[in-house]
Amino acid sequence: MMTLSIKALLGASVVIIISLLAHMKNYYLAGLVPLFPTFALIAHYIIGSERTHDELKNTILFSLCGMIPLLVYLVAIYMLVDLMPLKWALVCASALWCLSAALLLVLWMKFETSIV
Repeated sequence: MMTLSIKALLGASVVIIISLLAHMKNYYLAGLVPLFPTFALIAHYIIGSERTHDELKNTILFSLCGMIPLLVYLVAIYMLVDLMPLKWALVCASALWCLSAALLLVLWMKFETSIV
């Protein structure tokens, strides 16, 4: 229960940091904070501790490919924010992220043996 409370506190802290940065002169820094690889660090540590070196490298390569859905989301939101209300732009960009992530997963599973 204590670890859940700590995680919630950390998550709330990140939200506060993003909010504070959004109100500063350099507001765009708020877009960098959520891109810190917190979960990637955790995943890579766990996999690196419990799996083989090759499996860790495979996970890292998949993580690199995982940047593609993020790029799709960012390009989409950049373009859509001029065309529709913000809420709809966010929904559409998120849907495009989901579609591109699903496509990445399908392609990865199909070609994984030839990649590694």
